[in-house]
Formats: sequence, C-alpha cells, structure tokens
Amino acid sequence: MNAGQPAGPSYPTPQYPTSLGTSTADTISLLGQDLAGDLMGKVGFGELAMWLVTQRRPTPSQVRVFEAVLVALADHGFTPTAIAARLTYVSAPESLQGAMAAGLLGGGSRFLGVTEDCGMFLAQALARHADEMPADPADDAAWEPLALTAVREARAAGRYVPGLGHPVHKVQDPRTPRLMQIAGEEGLLGPHLRLFDAIGRVHEQVLGRRLPLNGAGVCGAALADLDLPVELLRGFALLARAAGLLGQLAEENRRPIGMDVYLSVDRAATHVDPEGS
Repeated sequence: MNAGQPAGPSYPTPQYPTSLGTSTADTISLLGQDLAGDLMGKVGFGELAMWLVTQRRPTPSQVRVFEAVLVALADHGFTPTAIAARLTYVSAPESLQGAMAAGLLGGGSRFLGVTEDCGMFLAQALARHADEMPADPADDAAWEPLALTAVREARAAGRYVPGLGHPVHKVQDPRTPRLMQIAGEEGLLGPHLRLFDAIGRVHEQVLGRRLPLNGAGVCGAALADLDLPVELLRGFALLARAAGLLGQLAEENRRPIGMDVYLSVDRAATHVDPEGS
C-alpha cells in the first residue's frame, strides 16, 4: 500500500471451531487433552476412536464391546475387498495407499456396509414402534412381536432384512453369539441387539426359510447399542477393515498370490457372442 493511500475495509479473522485436534508451536491438543502427556501411552486406539466420534470418553465396558466389533470385522479371508486390495497392489506396488483405498471402496451393501444397514434398520424399527417396546427388556420372548412386525414390513416393501444370511456361514456365524455374550457380560445388551436376536428367532415365519444372523449385522446392532451415530456405522467397519487390508498387503509381500489370481481369471476368459443367449 502506498503512503497516504486510504486503508481498505478490514475483515475479522475467521474462526473455525473444533473439539478435536489443535496445535501450537510447542503443544498438540486432542479432545481437550494434551496429546503427549495425557493420551499417548494411556489411551488405546479403540477408546480414542470412540472418543473422537462421540466427544465422550467411553467406559471400559463400552471399549470392550467396541474393540470386539473391530476384531470381528478386521478380516474375513479372501473377500472382494481383500482381493481388490491385493490386485491393485500387484498393478501398482508403489501405491500402498491406492491398494488400501481399493479395498475400502468395496465396503458396500453386500460386504462391510451391512453393519450400517443393519444398525439403521433396527434403529428405524425401534423408532417406528417405540410404543411396542417390551415392558421388561430382558424378556427375550417379548421382543418377538416387534421382530415379526419389522420383518413383515421389510418383506412388504420388497426389502431385504440386513444382517440375515452369509455366503459362507450357512448355519451360524460364529461371531454373532460371541458378540452377544460379550455385550451381555458388560451389561450392554441393549434394544438393538435384543431386537436383532429376536429377528433371528422369528424371521422363518415370514420368509419361509431360516438364515443365520451374520457378523456384520450383529456388529451394527452392538454399535447402535453403544449410542454411536447409525449413519456413521460403516465408518467403523472400514476402520476395522483397514487393519485387515494392511495385513493382506503385508502377506502379499511375503507370499504373493495376486498375480496368480489375475492369471487364473485371465486364462479362464472365454469369448461369447454378445448376440447369443
């Protein structure tokens, strides 16, 4: 600005409020705590993840259930997400982040996303029928009329009941009873888990066949009972699967199979007439 030139309009310095992380030249604060002095070495990653989302420090019981969910969802073998990560790594080994992202992008309505879909389904059913909640929440049989209603409504709308069925575990997903047990031990067997459990008992009356309650679904119910936002539940599934994908990529380094997967598909490709049946 030239001397004597009138000053232009002044604007207030913008403020961007956050309750998460801030830093100065000498300190880092997270959740209102000193990161180095109060959190590092004192707070586990699962506890921190819950705290970041809810802005409330979770109890040890909540952390145990939450971390059981993360363990349940971390890895389930050569799922599409794991295969996508490995094949991307074969194609671009210099891009670990690309391989991780490829696996995470596959978290949808059939794999991983079921966690959020089930939590949302249960939460909406409980909200719609709040006046039908059992007087005694510990009475398992009392949840069955509401469960029947929820399944019937889904069928009438032409929708699947998320959390029912599994491509591998045709009779029982071993994660389901174990997570129910852990939640019960910690006094966190809440309405979402109880309704989900009841759906497992009654759905055959509506659908005409028995399907297992799958691990992704029970994880969604457990997370909803922890009062985590149901619209963010897929994020926790992705958080868990990120660890599994990193393990898959580490194994791809040690014992590669990605190229064999690619070649087996490529060599099995057969041309078909696009006009044929």
